Order: sequence, then structure tokens, then C-alpha cells
Amino acid sequence: MMNKVFNLTRFAISPFALVSTTGLLLGALCFIGALTPSLVPRAGLVQGALAGFSFAIGYGVGVLLSMIWQVLHLPVASEGARRWLFRGVLLAAVIAIFLTLGKATDWQNALHTAMGLPPVETVRPFTIASVSIVVASLLIAIGRAFRKAALVIARRLSPIMPERLALVLGILLAVLLFNFIGNDVIIKRAFVAFDASYLRLDQAMPVQDAAPTDPMKTGGPGSMVAWEGIGAQGRSRVADPLNAAGIAEIAGVQAMEPLRVYVGLGSAEEAEDRAQLALQEAIRVGAFDRSTLVIATPTGTGWIDPSSMMPLEVLTRGDVATISVQYSYLPSWLSLIAVPEYGAETARATFAAIHGYWRDLPAETRPRLYLFGLSLGSLNSDLSADFYDLISAPYHGAYWVGPPFGSRSWRQITAGRVDGTPEWLPRFRDGSVVRFLNQTDMPDAGKPWGPMRIVYLQYASDAITFFSPSILWREPDWMKAPRGPDVIKELRWIPVVSFLQVGFDLMTATTAPMGHGHVYAGEDYLEGWLALLSPEGWDRAALDRLRAAMTARGL
Repeated sequence: MMNKVFNLTRFAISPFALVSTTGLLLGALCFIGALTPSLVPRAGLVQGALAGFSFAIGYGVGVLLSMIWQVLHLPVASEGARRWLFRGVLLAAVIAIFLTLGKATDWQNALHTAMGLPPVETVRPFTIASVSIVVASLLIAIGRAFRKAALVIARRLSPIMPERLALVLGILLAVLLFNFIGNDVIIKRAFVAFDASYLRLDQAMPVQDAAPTDPMKTGGPGSMVAWEGIGAQGRSRVADPLNAAGIAEIAGVQAMEPLRVYVGLGSAEEAEDRAQLALQEAIRVGAFDRSTLVIATPTGTGWIDPSSMMPLEVLTRGDVATISVQYSYLPSWLSLIAVPEYGAETARATFAAIHGYWRDLPAETRPRLYLFGLSLGSLNSDLSADFYDLISAPYHGAYWVGPPFGSRSWRQITAGRVDGTPEWLPRFRDGSVVRFLNQTDMPDAGKPWGPMRIVYLQYASDAITFFSPSILWREPDWMKAPRGPDVIKELRWIPVVSFLQVGFDLMTATTAPMGHGHVYAGEDYLEGWLALLSPEGWDRAALDRLRAAMTARGL
């Protein structure tokens, strides 16, 4: 016997309210939680978007719970009781949200004070409220469209199967439909648009960035790499104004012209070809004749932070060559979320080419070899070599800054930290191989190093490092006492909400003031290079000149 047609009205919205009571309650709680402070300061627009997004998530969960309750045919209150309950919840939610909007300014100001920023604007609550209403309304409308699609599909299936099975299949098919629309249509096209826009940005060539006339520079006369192909980030790196004269003035002794090899995405189509091009260019300019050689893996956009390179080039008195190969145009956080494997192939090909040539040089005359990477560059630099690459000829050290939460070695080392040391500044074993650094401290500093040195520079307020899917259901260790120097006491872990907060922080980590979030200061880069290189002949006066020069350049 065929089943009766699916009873769609059982799951319809209550006639006395345009919203679900349970959804309103959970949505309001999520909205309030989203206004509490997180890792980095948020602009009013971003805070409003987060609050609206959180409300919609809470509302959706509430609606889902209500539907499950009805499907299970559990007892419900009378129509009149539910009407009064809805009114009570609505009144309480409005009052609580209103009071929290006022408190949100104080919470953000506490974070601003910790990071040396001026107070937020007085109209912040109005901005948050306006933006959150728009965002929540849009997302709830999408949620209702999903709900309607699931119920329509279930109604079509109900004549040929049990009602509850029809509902389950309706939901699953609606998920597949919306996933296709979201991932294969909207997100894929968005990434195509992102890639095209960042490609145009990367190819933009300001008039002042004419090809260099120095044959020792990438893109100059005799170079293996065309100037036009290395992109805007590559041109910026090669054209860095720091030269031998500037280094000599800071160091107080004669200096060399630092060598900067850069191969862009436009230089060759395949990763292997770009890596070989980088090797040939490095050989041409004499990179392997310097005392220090650094494979500097760029960020997602191809950027090499000048704050990281100036102390390296000055501390070595210019007797250094850096080699970089671009693998992407996209910002690191975007690549990290969508395609975290982006760049690993290029990093491995580059390391294999450079390390293979370096390994075959006489050990007593070849340069000291180091790896460097910031952000996604750190993750890919870590992935560029494995144990088997290093058995016969290990590199001398690695400097990984702002390692993303998915970084292979960082996760293992942090998990294996010495008991009692915080996740945001751990100690690993006896400190002879791996040391961590932040803006205030470097545990194990001054102790003897082993033959290989690895330094991690990370800030406790960097969501790109400390984001984790597990924040959804578990309080992370870095939120527990003692906290990092720039993580304020007002921050609280709230299930689901904290996951959304840190997720938004991940996307806005580079908007923090220098020395916080994912914006690393030259002073902290300097401390890491000092620990890694142990350069000779640098007294306090010379280091003070270097710090002053970096400050003058805004680094």
C-alpha cells in the first residue's frame, strides 16, 4: 500500500511568528558570544558580519532541532503556551542583544589598548547592528530555501516510501544540490575571479620599476629570467634599495651586494621548469660562492617580507644569496582555506634543484644553507624536504615564521612540547634543535645549539597559526592560562562561536598592528636571525644602528 502524501504543513513556520522560537534563542546567544573579543581587533563591518553570521548559524541549529523534535513526534506545548514562550524569548533576546552591543565597544577597546591602538568609533554598535541584520537575513533566507527544497523533495518521495525515510532523503538530496551550487558554481567561479584579479595585480608594473641595469640582478642584462615574468612581488624583492653601501654604513665595515634570485609564475609554466630556472640563475650570479644561501619560500601572493630580509642581509654584511620561486597569486589565508596543498610541489622542486647542486659541492667551501618561509611560505618550506633528502647533507637551519595551523612539523613539535610550557611559546626537548620565539621571549636562548637549528617565530594572537577545527567543540590550549602577552583576559571560549571568531580572525590576521596577529615586526625577525646565524662582530652599538635603520624604513 502506498504511503500518504508527505505532510509538509507539520514542518511549516508557526503562524504566530516569522521565526522559530528555538532558533531565535540560539541565534541570540551566538550573536552575543560573537561580540566578545577574540585575537585581533575587528572593524565594525567585520564585527557586524561575524555577529550576523553567528546569529544565522544559531538560528539554523535551532530550526534543525525543532524539526528533529517534530519528526520524533515528541510532545509539544499548546499553541497558547508557545505563543507566550515566543514573546518572552523575543523580549529577552532584544534586551540582551541591546546590552551586549553597548558592551562590545568596551571589549574591543580592551583589545585596542593591549595592541596600542586608539579607541574604536562611538557609532560602532549601530554599524554592527546594521550589518548583522543584513547578513543574518540573507543567510536565513538561504537556510529557508534549503529547508523548503528538502521538504518539497520529501513530499515527492513520500508516496513511494515511509515518510521519515522520505524526509531523510529529502535533506540529503538538498545538501547535494546546495553543495553543487555553492562549491561547483559560486565558489569555483569566485576563485577563478580571485585568481584573475590577483594575476592582473601581480602583473602590474609601475613606471619606476624599470628592468635593472646591474647584470647581477634577476631580470638584468644576461639574466636567465625575464624582468616582465617575475611579477610585481618579484620586482619589488629584486629592486629592494638595500645595497652594499647601506649595509656597510650600518655594519661599520665593508659589505657586499646581496644577491636576490626570484623566479615568478610568469617565468615558466611548470614548477620543475621554474625550479631549474632558479638554479641556473643562481649559478650565473654566483649564489653558491656566498657564505650564506637561503631558499626563501614566498607567501601565497609571492611576497617576501622586507622586514625579514633586511636583518638577514645586514647581519651577513651582504655575503648572502636568497632564492625564491613563486607558486601562487592568492593571499595565504585564501590558499590555506581552499587549496592548502598549493605551493608544495613548487617548494619541493626548488629545494631538490638547489639542494642537489649544493650537496655536490665540496663541503668545506659550499655556503651554509638555510630555509625561510613566512605564513604559507613556512608551511611549504617545511614540506620542501623530508628525512631522506637530509641524511647525507642536511641544511644548516630553518626559520619559519607564522606557521599555518596545518604545518606538518609545527604540529608534531608543538604536540611534543615539554610539559608545562604553553602552546603559544613551547619548549621542545632540550632546545638544541628547535626553539620558539615571540615578541617578548625566546626560551632556551643562550644554550648550546646542535648542528641543525630550527627557529619558529609566532605570536599568540596569530589566528593563522592557532586556528583549528577542534575549536568548534573543545577549548584550545592557547586560551588556557597562562596566556600570550597580546591575548586579553576578556577572551572566552564559547562552543561554535569561538570557531567562527577565530575563523574570521584568520581572514583578518594581517590587519593587526605590527607586532601582533600575522604582522611580524622587523625587531622580532632580527632576534630569530641572530639566534639562527650567530653572526660574529655584532656589538650592541652595531645592532642598535640596525634597529634604527629598520625603524626608519618602517620595518
